[in-house]
Amino acid sequence: MCHFFASQHPDSYAFETRSIRLNGQSTSIRLEKIFWRLLEQIARQQDMSVPRFISTLHGEVLNLWGEVANFTSHLRCICVVALENGPEAALERRRVA
Repeated sequence: MCHFFASQHPDSYAFETRSIRLNGQSTSIRLEKIFWRLLEQIARQQDMSVPRFISTLHGEVLNLWGEVANFTSHLRCICVVALENGPEAALERRRVA
């Protein structure tokens, strides 16, 4: 069983830094490549680009909870939640909203 996890190619967990604008401010977000791929899928499901999705998400989080202490960790958790719920659940929630 562990071989499946141990055999993950190192490129998938290598860091990638992308520049993005949040609330009009330019910033950098550093995530493992696998999380960027997941965010690309999530953004595509929302009919958005990754920068637009992240910026929209950041604004909504600020409105709901105020400043997020670790937004990068929040992005990772979003990826896990999306995997747990599957794309069908995310699309269904979007139709209801």
